[in-house]
Amino acid sequence: MRFAIHSTLALIAALATIGSAALAETVVIDYEDLTEGNQGDPLTHMGVTYSELNNVSGVFPSGETFGPSPDDEFIIENAGLFFNDFPAYGSPVNVLTFGIAYVPGDNLTIGPLSTVTLDLNAPATAASLDLGYYENGPWGGIQYHLDALSNGQVVATDSFVISDMGGRDNPAVATLSVAGAFFDQLHLYATYGGKYSMPRAIIDDLTITFEGATPVDQSTWGQVKSLYR
Repeated sequence: MRFAIHSTLALIAALATIGSAALAETVVIDYEDLTEGNQGDPLTHMGVTYSELNNVSGVFPSGETFGPSPDDEFIIENAGLFFNDFPAYGSPVNVLTFGIAYVPGDNLTIGPLSTVTLDLNAPATAASLDLGYYENGPWGGIQYHLDALSNGQVVATDSFVISDMGGRDNPAVATLSVAGAFFDQLHLYATYGGKYSMPRAIIDDLTITFEGATPVDQSTWGQVKSLYR
């Protein structure tokens, strides 16, 4: 009898694990469905709401300061020329950038980014994004961060420091990723000397593992690439 009870409990646990794994789904947001141009602020797309863009004051490595940029908004750029130089980056040709202007066609503006909040409409367990940016002067020493938050508390984080090896405005790429905890919000931001800073950035292939069915409204735009665990 005891053996039968233990066997039943083990079976229930196994089925629960299988069910949870089957529901978890990874979504890759590559922005290819959106039209090049200004998208406003906030922007809701593919289960993610982007907001609180560049609403802080901060400092550049030169010592110059900046204030909030209330006119900045989210922008889709055709980054064809950037992908020619960095073929392993993201998914051609659209990327998400920030600011007030864009360059129509294959060229692009890598826009200013000090801070942006990404609210998820379902809990997640992992996220990553491909970041394009300028390194060396005048951006060297600035640190980019990606935080995962649950109910406003940081539960996972990743970061890197922008290189300062000579030259100026040299394009570069990196990947930021967080995992290992449940979270409902992401915060992408830049700091220098413990204060906010404002380097330049584009992002692509925002990849989120949602703990449950993909929370993407079929009426919204977007290409979903589902990878079941």
